[in-house]
Amino acid sequence: MLNAKEKTQAIVAALEDIKALDIEVIDTRKFNSLFETMVIASAQSTRQTKALADHVEEQLKARGETVYGIEGGDSGEWVLVDMGDVIVHIMQPAVRAYYNLEELWGVQPKLRAGAGK
Repeated sequence: MLNAKEKTQAIVAALEDIKALDIEVIDTRKFNSLFETMVIASAQSTRQTKALADHVEEQLKARGETVYGIEGGDSGEWVLVDMGDVIVHIMQPAVRAYYNLEELWGVQPKLRAGAGK
């Protein structure tokens, strides 16, 4: 079983595998007790959004992790993957700009994907 940091790293790697854009990782521990980390990524098409969510699910299940739910796959504009202590949002750029989750959470991203690799 992976801890939240290892799980986040595996999620970012899975997103990078299928060329997700603008991957942001936000530590949410001081804002809520439901999950520790939020990963936000953009996709270039609804097809890629769905493919990214599927790939995250496959890669994490292969490591023995539980995926608690995937929502939004029907439209493909915004797909949420619930990994328990890590939540993944995969969004079309226009949807991401509109909802601006980073600002909604009142935080600046703590880590850019690829940092420290």
